[in-house]
Formats: sequence, C-alpha cells, structure tokens
Amino acid sequence: MTLTIALAGDTMLGRGVAELLKRSAEPAALFSTGVREALSEADLVVLNLECCISDRGARWPDPFKRYFFRAPPAAAGVLARLGVDCVTLANNHALDFGVEALADTRSLLARAGVRVVGVGTEAATAREFAVLETAATRVAVVGVTDHPAAFAASDRRPGVAWADLRAGVPDWPEDTVARAAAEADVVLVTPHWGPNMTTRPPPHVQQAAARFLAAGATLVAGHSAHVFHGVADRVIYDMGGFVDDYAADPELRNDLGLLFLVTVGDPGPADPAPVRVRAVPLFLDYCHTRLARGAERTWIRNRFTVACAELGTAVHEEDGCLTVDRG
Repeated sequence: MTLTIALAGDTMLGRGVAELLKRSAEPAALFSTGVREALSEADLVVLNLECCISDRGARWPDPFKRYFFRAPPAAAGVLARLGVDCVTLANNHALDFGVEALADTRSLLARAGVRVVGVGTEAATAREFAVLETAATRVAVVGVTDHPAAFAASDRRPGVAWADLRAGVPDWPEDTVARAAAEADVVLVTPHWGPNMTTRPPPHVQQAAARFLAAGATLVAGHSAHVFHGVADRVIYDMGGFVDDYAADPELRNDLGLLFLVTVGDPGPADPAPVRVRAVPLFLDYCHTRLARGAERTWIRNRFTVACAELGTAVHEEDGCLTVDRG
C-alpha cells in the first residue's frame, strides 16, 4: 500500500476571495494550473477551511474579534472540483457568523461530497473523526483547535472540537486518536494550534504533537500561524497559508507558503509507519495562489531548510519539491 495525501493550511475564502468566487466559481479562479496539477498527484486532499460557507448569519458578538470570514455557497462546489476530500473546521473562524452559518457550511459541504471534521451539533460529534476510504486504505482524520474557548461545542451547543492544549492535552483527543487508529490504516491529526505570525512551534505545540503520535497518529499536520514552520518526526508543525486576501508581512512573508504531499508506505517490522514528506513552494497573491518561482522559491527553500534544521531535520530539493529527509 502506498498512499499520497495533499495537505494545505489556512484556506480563507471570505472577503476579497468571496467576491471573486461570486464572479467565477471555478478552482482556476483561485489556483493556478501548476497548483491544481500538484493536488491531482494525491489520492486524498485535506485542508483547513478558515471560514464558514453561507449567505446567512450574524457576526459573532465579540467586540474584540477583528476578522470575520464567510464564503458564498458556491465555495463548497469549488472545493469539491478542486479535489478536496475533507476539511477541518476546528479553528477560530468556523463560527464567525454564528450557528446558522455553521449549519449551512456543514450541509453545503456534505452536498458537495466534502467531509468535515472538527465541528458538530454538540461536543461528541465535534470531536469525532472521519474515515476517508481509497481502494486499499482507510484514512482517519481528526480535527482539534486550541482557540477560541468561546467556540467550543458543549453538550447543549454546536461548535468546534476545542482543547486547551496550552494547559496540556486532555483525555479526549488522545482517546479519539486511539479509536481512529483501531479503525483505520492511517491516522491524520490536523490541529489548529498556537499563535499567529510565528516562525517556530511553541513548546506546548511540540508537547501536544508528541502526545498525538504516542496515541496512534501516523501524521500530525498543523496550522494557525499563517507562516510555515519546520517538519520533524512525522509532524508538520504549521503549513502556513493556502489562499487568502491578507496583507503580506515583508519579513515573515506570509505570502510565501507550502503545499505538502505526504506519502505513506507499507508498514514493516523495521519501519512501522514510513512517511515521506514533500513540500511544493507557493506564492499567495491577492486571492490567487500559484507556484513560487525565482527569488520567491529561493526564499522559501532557505527558510524551510533553517526551520527544519532547528528541529533536527534536513531538506533537499527533488523533482521541484523540497523533500524532508527521514532520520
């Protein structure tokens, strides 16, 4: 068995991206041919959807919340035609327009054939994993976020799968991962963790990643920072952005990102979970993402190499990708 999963980070389809989708509801409007071809190499595509999809709802009543992201209903079909199999909504924008818009998001994505993890009508369903099936492999996807607590699903309220990872990993994420490992061949945990605009994972994120792996995760692929981090020990700490309309920070360069292609091979006695990680360099223009080139690509390669080296991992270039060497 060999399986390749395409993994993308923060995918924001609101504001300027939403206006573009109202004019052209096709994947080509948001992603270049090269990006779409890279996605087509994968057997499965999973990403963090950092918005709701709806034309209903009112803004979440928090006077300190600055950003509210809502995509038009057509966005669900765009994701499906892009080849997306599953999204996590366990993040700080799933409830930007309240429970009505969250319900629409789940319904529209289901109708388009895109699975959802990380949200639910109450805590138990929000914390449940999804199983994606290929011809020979069952892949379980687990979504969790460490912010905001106000969005957390409860026994009586819809919301996100929230865990206070800063205080340590509670029992439920580890229990979910363990149950997923018992039912599937591959377990992907995709957490929305840590603060925005950082270049390396904080200690609590690294500690949580180790706990997820110990519980049975094959791979952990995180997001939240809007800036990619390094990779080590089957953990992609942050994938950065995938598409948005954000202003670019000239130093952190959140307009330069990575699409990850992760290949999982047959386990064996000497290598129970062989995982190969390749990263495709991206340039995030205003509401449109293309492959990075020239100086953009060089900056990404240098930054990713340093970020991985800080975690004890080496990187080399191979067939247009940045490949993480396995120790």
